Amino acid sequence: MKKLIATVLAVLLVCSMATACAAPDAATTPATDSSAKKAACILGVGGLGDQSYNDLVYSGMKKAESDLGIAFDYAEPKQISEFELIMRDMASSGQYSVIICVGFDQVDPLTKVAPEFPDQQFALIDGTVDGPNIANYTCMEEEGSFLVGALAGLMKKNAAAYGVADNNTIGFIAAMEIPLLVKFDAGYQAGAKFVNPSINVLTDYVGGNNPFSDTTTAKEIALTQYSKGADIIYHAAGGSGLGVFQAAAEQNFKAIGVNSNQNVLDPDHIVASMLKRVDTAAFEIVKAACVDGNLAVGSTTVLGVKDDGVGYTLEGSNIKVSDEDVAIIEDLRAKIADGTLVIPTTLEEVDAFLAANAQ
Repeated sequence: MKKLIATVLAVLLVCSMATACAAPDAATTPATDSSAKKAACILGVGGLGDQSYNDLVYSGMKKAESDLGIAFDYAEPKQISEFELIMRDMASSGQYSVIICVGFDQVDPLTKVAPEFPDQQFALIDGTVDGPNIANYTCMEEEGSFLVGALAGLMKKNAAAYGVADNNTIGFIAAMEIPLLVKFDAGYQAGAKFVNPSINVLTDYVGGNNPFSDTTTAKEIALTQYSKGADIIYHAAGGSGLGVFQAAAEQNFKAIGVNSNQNVLDPDHIVASMLKRVDTAAFEIVKAACVDGNLAVGSTTVLGVKDDGVGYTLEGSNIKVSDEDVAIIEDLRAKIADGTLVIPTTLEEVDAFLAANAQ
């Protein structure tokens, strides 16, 4: 059982009662048993409840707690400016075998803090920072996005069978325009155009002060894309993506989820989800640091289709995808896994990829 404890930043930390953290500040109070293995996790801005990225990381931490017996604390920063102080607070406590930093926007603060604590192990999910005490974990999001893009392209190719408009227009909505999220777009466009060269992809970004938790703006963008003919829309916008699903339900179009299996949130409108197994990454980090003692600091682990680090799922959706189309997508998955298809990571590379792999 865990309880919420206020930090000096007024950020809520959850502290395991099993470790008897009775002091008012979980991030600065040393563990009572110095031999006890414990982990910490700093979630991305937006925190829990996004039913996607942060929730998935948290589920990996919970699995490590239940399967490995490793207690953990976590923080839910409300602003990017809080990352650095939380990292420093946790590291100075001396409690943790590893501090897991979640998200690309923790790169800069980790670059500053990690050298100050050379004996503290850190892990970064979705970014890279060079350092002898930092283990980096990244995913090949473009590969999973390629697969759901292929699905969208096939659905438009067989529009009548799937109840979508015969106009070859689909949409993509990301939280913000950064290289990490452009990888999603590039893979999605490449996959859709690989199976259906006539496809047109509308791309928009949530932006603003809360790009990963602004459901209102995401919904407005989705409705605008729908008005332009996009009735299959894929999002890579964290909690903001829930607004895309609201729009899909309101206007009865199809959506594609991201990170976790979001199909179950609205099985009648979400046809598939791109899986990004950051839960597996979190679990493996805790296991390596707290159980095996072999966390790969000073290196970067890249997870793709062949590692089951990314993929897709149709499970939980009420929208039936034909066996023929599933077979096509599975064949593409196999070709990505064996290296036959190397998916582009930028929009500039998409045309060259399509030309090199013309069918």
